Amino acid sequence: MIQEQCSNVQVSKKLKLVIADDHKMLVDAVASMLALDEEFDVTTCYDLENLLKILGQGTFDLVLLDLRMPGMAGLDSVSEVIDAVGDGNVVLFSGQVDRLFLDKAMNLGARGLISKSIHLRSLPTIVKLIISGQVFVPFGSDFPGGPNRAAKSHGLTENETYVLGLVSDGMTNKVIARATGSTEVVVKMLMRSICKKLDARNRAHAAIISKELLLL
Repeated sequence: MIQEQCSNVQVSKKLKLVIADDHKMLVDAVASMLALDEEFDVTTCYDLENLLKILGQGTFDLVLLDLRMPGMAGLDSVSEVIDAVGDGNVVLFSGQVDRLFLDKAMNLGARGLISKSIHLRSLPTIVKLIISGQVFVPFGSDFPGGPNRAAKSHGLTENETYVLGLVSDGMTNKVIARATGSTEVVVKMLMRSICKKLDARNRAHAAIISKELLLL
């Protein structure tokens, strides 16, 4: 009598990631690096609308979320993505973010921040760390929050630089206030200070100057 023996082969479940960013070259580079690790199943998209569609079609372990891709409106959008991902994780993926904004995003449930300047070889380890339940936030000079040297030379603070970036993206004071969890009065005060420091006639002129002087 031949006795058949069946062995249970455990197939490890892949970690499902979404990279949501409108900088296609960066997205492709990050996706290619993560795809080298066989544990990852990577999906990419370039705007909020498609991200929400993707999240509605399945479960994902982690979303790397760019704050300035089309459709994003600050904290409201971050909260929307966190709700959509359910039991998964959302981490901000940004080249520049205000520390106060990050704190508010983390209070909503974000699992921290991955800087776009990070060495790509470090990314798989950080992603696995976050999925395991840890929070990740760069510190010191690695934190992508402060104004660059050009911005500092014009006396712009971290908050002013961040708001100026949102203005350059075409956001109104009302949208900026909602996006930063602030008020229109505070945003207007910051804009007055920005215009004074840059000798700009108005917010549109300030945005033009910021691009000419590479302040962002």
